[in-house]
Amino acid sequence: MHYLTGFHAIEERIKSSRTNSSDCGPLLMAKAGPRARELVNLAVNCKIRVDRVGTFDLDRFAPGNRGIALQVPDSSPDSADVSTEEFIGGLGDQAGALVIILDDITDPHNYGAILRSCDQFGVDLVISRNRRNAKHADIISKTSAGTVSWVPQAETANLARTVEQLKNAGFWIYGADIQGDPVYEKDLRGRTALILGSEGSGISRLLRESCDGFVGIPSQGKIDSLNVSVAAGVLLYEVQRQKSKGKN
Repeated sequence: MHYLTGFHAIEERIKSSRTNSSDCGPLLMAKAGPRARELVNLAVNCKIRVDRVGTFDLDRFAPGNRGIALQVPDSSPDSADVSTEEFIGGLGDQAGALVIILDDITDPHNYGAILRSCDQFGVDLVISRNRRNAKHADIISKTSAGTVSWVPQAETANLARTVEQLKNAGFWIYGADIQGDPVYEKDLRGRTALILGSEGSGISRLLRESCDGFVGIPSQGKIDSLNVSVAAGVLLYEVQRQKSKGKN
């Protein structure tokens, strides 16, 4: 078991569990502040058990809590997960699907921030090699403001093979790279998959070889690049701008 302690993270997880109340809980409460009472009412309405506990016990279970914590089973992922095969099989004639591939993003704060941008810009699926949900669930949920409970995610042991599956399904694969072509010069309106590389080494060699092209963000800054989560938001904005209004 692990625990979510952020107010937004708890709220969104409870909301996402409305059709299956056994997906999380109980909600543990030590301090009955206004925000905590709102979450208690939401939990009750969603038929999730609420337990009153002492402050000492809650601090032991969920360090860093704000008087309330939601218990989440390790065996139950924090999102509406699908496999890549299920995702591709369900696409039908959807021409503008958007996939994000995370190539070993190691910082859970970056992971959560990227998920928040994915939610805002309508990403259809996030694929990673290892989401480490159980280990960093609370950090990811807090940083993503709870959107981890809504963004569909898939996990794979072989990202290169997954990229080939996407290609066979009609996706164009683009890697995010500081030396890439300006993102607004690429036509990203069709089925598009964007690869974001790790904070330290970028996109791995095998995945770089699988890319159809590379996109970058023109910059006038004094340092070499944007943080990967910030870059994700900028790139996703441009992709959705093109999809909604045309390339230009």
